[in-house]
Amino acid sequence: MTFISRIARAIGCLAALVLVTECPAAVSQTAPHATDGSVQLSDGSDGENWPGPGRTFGEQHFSPLSEISTGNVNKLGLVWSMDLPPGNSVSQPLEIDGVLYFCTGYSIIHAVEASTGKELWTYDPKAPEAAGKKLRLAWGSRGIAWWNGNIYTGTQDGRLIAIDAATGKPVWSVMTVDKDDGRYISGAPRVFDGKVIIGHGGADVAAIRGYVTAYDAATGKQLWRFYLVPGNPADGFENKAMEMAAKTWFGEWWKQGGGGTVWNAMSYDPETDTVFLGSGDGSPWNRKIRSQGKGDNLFLASIVALDGKSGAYRWHYQVNPGESWDYNASMDMELADLSIGGRLRKVLITAPKNGFLYVLDRRSGQLISAEPFVKVTWAKGIDQKTGRPIDTPNSRYENGPFLLAPSPVGAHSWLPMAFSRTTGLVYIPALEQDAIYSDKGFELKDWQRPPGFGFNGAVGVEMGKDALGAALIAWNPVTQKQAWRIAMPSIVSGGVVATAGNLVFQGSIDGRFNAYDASSGRTLWSFDAKAPIMAPPISYQVNGRQYVTVMSGAGTSLVLLGAYLEKYGISYRDQKRRVLTFALGGSAALPDAPPYRFVATADPDYRPDTAAAQRGANAYGGTCLMCHGKDGNAAGIAPDLRASPVITSDAAFEAIVADGTLVARGMPRFEDMSKETRDDIRQYLRSLAENARRSGRPATAQGGG
Repeated sequence: MTFISRIARAIGCLAALVLVTECPAAVSQTAPHATDGSVQLSDGSDGENWPGPGRTFGEQHFSPLSEISTGNVNKLGLVWSMDLPPGNSVSQPLEIDGVLYFCTGYSIIHAVEASTGKELWTYDPKAPEAAGKKLRLAWGSRGIAWWNGNIYTGTQDGRLIAIDAATGKPVWSVMTVDKDDGRYISGAPRVFDGKVIIGHGGADVAAIRGYVTAYDAATGKQLWRFYLVPGNPADGFENKAMEMAAKTWFGEWWKQGGGGTVWNAMSYDPETDTVFLGSGDGSPWNRKIRSQGKGDNLFLASIVALDGKSGAYRWHYQVNPGESWDYNASMDMELADLSIGGRLRKVLITAPKNGFLYVLDRRSGQLISAEPFVKVTWAKGIDQKTGRPIDTPNSRYENGPFLLAPSPVGAHSWLPMAFSRTTGLVYIPALEQDAIYSDKGFELKDWQRPPGFGFNGAVGVEMGKDALGAALIAWNPVTQKQAWRIAMPSIVSGGVVATAGNLVFQGSIDGRFNAYDASSGRTLWSFDAKAPIMAPPISYQVNGRQYVTVMSGAGTSLVLLGAYLEKYGISYRDQKRRVLTFALGGSAALPDAPPYRFVATADPDYRPDTAAAQRGANAYGGTCLMCHGKDGNAAGIAPDLRASPVITSDAAFEAIVADGTLVARGMPRFEDMSKETRDDIRQYLRSLAENARRSGRPATAQGGG
């Protein structure tokens, strides 16, 4: 079958399988017709393809394939691998009718033959060049979507682009945000019923109102938009939902934007034509600033249900009323049918940042249950009658510093969990760390947002010095009890996929790609990928053979873990970013990983200047830390600046930082920063390199990737 005929077949029959809501086998097999004439099954997808971020509308991250099982997974082997260029490689691939699609870096889309790795086409939207200051805000794309022969991607500068899946040529492109508004796209679009829906990020760094927009998937015509927080009442409210939400805000909140971005999680129930949104944190984090320290501030940190056709509000459930910690509800939401209390309930399952696993009735938004799956200090529990958290005294640091757990990184980040239809368990890539919150030193009444896109938390956060660790947690959503737990070697835990072969696949920062018994957690198979694996895997079938594909390499918020990346020998230039594809009987091998190399740059002209270095450290924290990490040692995400010869040359430093000679490679320019500040940052970086030289650490150390 040719590539064109495969796509034609996809258009003709895969619409029946795309992104369906998967529930246990008791669910009806009825196939309702969509408005675009295609047929969408409420269940019954055979798992041959993986056409959306969670495979189905219900985002279960579950494959019904069972050729690879607990009994033979030890025979799993590498079929092919593909080396990737430097850049983010933590997104989730798609597979449709024998073709694998994935994105790298800043929304560069690749199409390859799924069974061989032969590249078919590549599309580069040139997002860094178009992003301007927005290039400073994120690390690249987390994923893509497919519908009816098109691939859909969002870009850092805010475009939503439809690409012909057969040719790699753009079909249409729309700008979903304003050019200089601080909004950007890093999450995957979702597609349903002929519509493509996209949100955005940016609430941490700009005064914005979060919204989602639905477009016609064929033409790019805007169909509807829904805001997650209310705007200025003097301008009128867009709908009754915003009028209702405004009653939960105080002061002149609209001047601070409000926040509530939908930057990641969206699910869809075709049976009721309901879109579920997971909304983000407040802008700024500190409720004292944005809402006079009062009110629930709807719809921050909420699950919001909308009518799929009109975008009209249906219901909401707020996981953190009065959100004050960067806790958001932007983690994936699995839809399932569970037997609870003797009856079948149509539920939504989610494990947001705040450490509780929630089971909601997805038709009404009613709380069914919520229990902590990690250490939690901000709340004593969730009141079953009201659905509201029982706050711990001083949890909003109103009376001084508060030790918060989980930290703002969350108990569960964007990397998806999975729900297994085989075991009925949820598998959560959990992380545990606490942090001290305090707004001491902030003049609240005179507080102003930093100029440009500076961080706007209006609160001090000191991350816990001793991370509590990370784990893969198997959790029973009916009993709200842990089934098993496997500790991870760092404070991050990779994305997960479960399969009908009673398996759970997950990668780790130490370079291992593991298969676990989904019932017991026993490790059944492990592969040395020679590079960190944080990306969520997928599983699919081509010509009757089951495959598992995952991307390796550091990316996204791993930038916060420079010390861990060093521990496992992960460097920006030396690590291998790859696509890895496995099947039973695979016998391909990877070359040995190069030794980890760190050589602090020689700088004979360096002279200490403590005051300048301190000013530089302060400026670095607000501009450079997001990509280059604490103390310059992001390692796997961006170059280790302590080892960069650029910091020894004023001309080279200015060419990159001020003039933007490396914009195309993802390094933003800071032409609006004063020369004095750039000099201070350079002095700080030179002092870090000097400290590294004096520490006596070896020039090279053995390590993976």
